[in-house]
Amino acid sequence: MENRQYQTKELFRRFFPYFKPYWKTMGFDLFCAGLTTLCELALPMIMRYITNEGISAAASLSLRTVGILVALYLLLRAVDCVAAYYMAGTGHIMGAKIETDMRRDAYAHLQQLSDTYYNNTKVGQIMGRITNDLFDVTEFAHHCPEEFFIAAVKLVISFVILARINVLLTLIIFVIVPVMAVVCMRLNFRMRAVFRSQRHHIGELNARIEDSLLGQKVVKAFTNEEMENRKFEADNGRFLEIKRDSYRLMAQFNATTRAFDGIMYVSVLLFGSLFLIRGLVEPGDLVAFLLYVSTLIATIRRIIEFAEQFQRGMTGIERFLQIMDADIEIFDEPGAVEMETPRGEITFTDVSFEYPDDHNQVFRNLNLTIHPGEKVAIVGPSGGGKTTLCNLIPRFFDVTAGTIAIDGRDIHGFTLKSLRRNIGIVQQDVYLFSGTVFENISYGRPGAGREEVEAAARQAGAHEFIMALKNGYDTYVGERGVKLSGGQKQRISIARVFLKDPPIIILDEATSALDNESEYEVTRSLRRLSEGRTTLTIAHRLSTVRNSDRILVLTQDGIVEGGSHEELLEKKGVYRQLYDLANRLK
Repeated sequence: MENRQYQTKELFRRFFPYFKPYWKTMGFDLFCAGLTTLCELALPMIMRYITNEGISAAASLSLRTVGILVALYLLLRAVDCVAAYYMAGTGHIMGAKIETDMRRDAYAHLQQLSDTYYNNTKVGQIMGRITNDLFDVTEFAHHCPEEFFIAAVKLVISFVILARINVLLTLIIFVIVPVMAVVCMRLNFRMRAVFRSQRHHIGELNARIEDSLLGQKVVKAFTNEEMENRKFEADNGRFLEIKRDSYRLMAQFNATTRAFDGIMYVSVLLFGSLFLIRGLVEPGDLVAFLLYVSTLIATIRRIIEFAEQFQRGMTGIERFLQIMDADIEIFDEPGAVEMETPRGEITFTDVSFEYPDDHNQVFRNLNLTIHPGEKVAIVGPSGGGKTTLCNLIPRFFDVTAGTIAIDGRDIHGFTLKSLRRNIGIVQQDVYLFSGTVFENISYGRPGAGREEVEAAARQAGAHEFIMALKNGYDTYVGERGVKLSGGQKQRISIARVFLKDPPIIILDEATSALDNESEYEVTRSLRRLSEGRTTLTIAHRLSTVRNSDRILVLTQDGIVEGGSHEELLEKKGVYRQLYDLANRLK
C-alpha cells in the first residue's frame, strides 16, 4: 500500500466521514459563506441602479435614495464581517479538529502494524505522514467546501442576474468559464503528481536526517562528516529540483488563468460596447457586467490560489490513506478469549516460519515443549532463528505453519493484549523512553505507585544506583536512555518486567553487550526475575546458561541437541564445539 495512488473521487469518499462529527459547524460555516457572497453580489446591482437612474432620470436620484442604498450596503458589510469572523475562527478550528482525528486514527493504526511493516518503512516517512502531511489537511478541510460553495453560488447567481439583463452577452462571457476549467484541471493533475513526489522526498529527507543524527557517534568515530554532508546535499538538491518543478507548474497555472482573465475583460468591453452602441444594454447594465466579471475573476483567482493548497491537501489525504490501508497482519482472531494467569507450559508443534516480506525460511517442522516453571536456554550459531522463535510466542510474527500453544491452547485463541500481558521480555537492545527513571519503570504497569516501582527496582538490583543519581527516580534519562550506562539501562528494563510480574519470561541476549561487572549484576537480577516463572533464555555467552534446567541447540537444521550443560558436553556435538570455541576466545 506504500506507493498506492488514489482517484480523486475515492479520496473524497474516504475523507468525507471525518466531516460527519462536525456537520453542524460545517453547515453554519457554509451559511456564513453564503452571506458573504450575497454581500459581495449586492454591490454591482446597487451601482447598476445608481448609474441607470443617474443617466436616465437624474432628478429622481435623491440624497435620500442614495443614503438608503449606502445604509443597506453598510448593513450588508456588517453581516459580512461577522460571517467572515466565524469562518476564519470556528471554521479553522474545525479543520484542526479533523486533522487531529486523522492523526489519532493513523497513530492507532500504526500501533497495530506488525514488525514487517516497520522493517520495510523508514521512520522518517512515517513521521512525515502523520505530521507535515496532515498540517495541510487543516486548511483543506476548512477551505475546500467553503471555496467551492462560494464559487458555485457566485457563478449561479451571477449567471441568473446577468441573464435577466442580457442573455446573449451573458452567454458570451460564461462560455469562457468551462474552457478555463478544463485547462486548469489538466494543470491540476500535473501538480498533484509533483506534490506527491515532493511529499515522498520530504519523508526521505527526514529519514536521512534521522539516520545521520541517531548515528552521529558512528559518523564522528569514522570521521565521515563530509560524506554525510555530501549525501545530505544530494538529497537536498533533489528536493530543490522537485520544488522547482512545482513552482514552474504554478507559474504556468497563474499565467494561464491571467490570460483567461484578460479574455473575459476584453469580451465584456468589446461586446458590451457594441451592445451599448446598438441600444441593447443600458450604461448601468454594462457597469454591472464589468463588476460581476471582476467578482467572477476574483473568485476564480481565489480558486486558483487555493489550487496549490487543494493539491497539497489531497496529497496529504492520499499519504494518510496509504498508512490506513497498510494491512494489519497480527490481530485478534474471532472468538479470542482473555488469557487468565497461565501455568506457563509452552508447546511448539510442527512450527514452520518464513518472513512474509522476503519469504526467507527460518525453520521448518520445529517441535518443542517447555514445562511450567522450567528454565530453558537456546543457544546456537547466528542465523539459526533463536530470536525469531521467541518473537513467535508473543505473536510479533505469526507462524507460517503449525501451532504454538500455552497451557494446551493455541495462542491465536487468546486476545493479543492478554497474551502479551502475561509475557515479559528483556532484550539486548534496551529501549528507554525519553523521560524519568520512574516513568520508564512504571511503563511495566501504568498507574503503579511509588512504593511498587521502588520494590521492583530493588528486586532488579537497581535501587542503589538510582538513588545515587542526581534526582533519584525523577532523574531524566535522556533520549533512549543515553545518560545511563548499558548495565544501568538493562537493570531498569528488568525492573520494568518485575513490575509487570508476568508468569512467562523471555530473555533475549540480555547480557551479551555488557562488561563483566555489569553482566554479574544483571545476571543476579535475571536469576531473581526467573524464579518461579517459565523462562526462555537466548544467549551467545554459554556461561550465562550453565544453570538452566535445559539447554537447546538451535541451528538452521532445527533443534539438534538438548540436555543439561554437563550432558551436552559429554555428547561432544555442536554445543561442545561452541563451548570449546568460547574457551579459546577467552
